[in-house]
Amino acid sequence: MSYDLTDLDEPTADDLATIQREEPLIAAEVRLVDAEIRVLTAEPHPTELDWRRLRRAEQRVIREALDLAGTHGAAALTSGTAA
Repeated sequence: MSYDLTDLDEPTADDLATIQREEPLIAAEVRLVDAEIRVLTAEPHPTELDWRRLRRAEQRVIREALDLAGTHGAAALTSGTAA
């Protein structure tokens, strides 16, 4: 099976600017997933440090989402594009 990659549209300058504006939230969400994986895979059980990492990651996602919404409007969180 082969794919023709020449038909793919490149991201526009606006697309790249939106991604850059959302980067802190994206990074916080990645850290949250990492913390969730740690809790779910901890053997024999999650430690207090694992739970603390999870709480901090959750708080960071909330802070970054509020910051993005405060700076670019709530639509930036739901539409996937920061105006």
